[in-house]
Amino acid sequence: MKIHILSSTDRPGSNALKVSKYAAGYIRKKATVEIFSLKDYPFEELKGGKYGNTPESVKKFNSDFLDADGFLFVIPEYNGGFPGILKFFWDYLPFPEAMSHKPVSLIGEAAGAFGALRPVEQFEQLLKYRKAYVYPERMFIQRVNDAFDPEEGLKEEVPQKLLMKQLDEFPDFVKKLSEKLVEA
Repeated sequence: MKIHILSSTDRPGSNALKVSKYAAGYIRKKATVEIFSLKDYPFEELKGGKYGNTPESVKKFNSDFLDADGFLFVIPEYNGGFPGILKFFWDYLPFPEAMSHKPVSLIGEAAGAFGALRPVEQFEQLLKYRKAYVYPERMFIQRVNDAFDPEEGLKEEVPQKLLMKQLDEFPDFVKKLSEKLVEA
């Protein structure tokens, strides 16, 4: 089973990438994991709008990312929403099949008190539009700069338990869903 994690920003040194790496370390107990970061997305090749004429580098990034059984998006909050580059990435994924009937889990992280609740819910609408199976246990990391340690995870016990529950149970969700889809 393969789970791909997307650090959903191109910001250098992002907390989303730190959280992605931490999550990958835990999920590797149950699945093969690869981290993708939008800092590596071939954004420069899309200047001027290449809709309908997607460059090969973008097709390859997308194809490599989509070659998984399940997906974890780690989404930071920027100005009350998710990063623009995440929408750009989303718009260049093959439509409508890219996330159709795929299991997806979501972690939001923010410097503020709501832990990226708004951006995660905004992105969840896009996932549902594309018929993804959204794992119901979402995680919102509040005040990420103070609350999260890249080696130890969340410093407070209750949020750490919630994060561990999500990271532990999502691979099981992916496996069960894959088995049900094969049976159908």
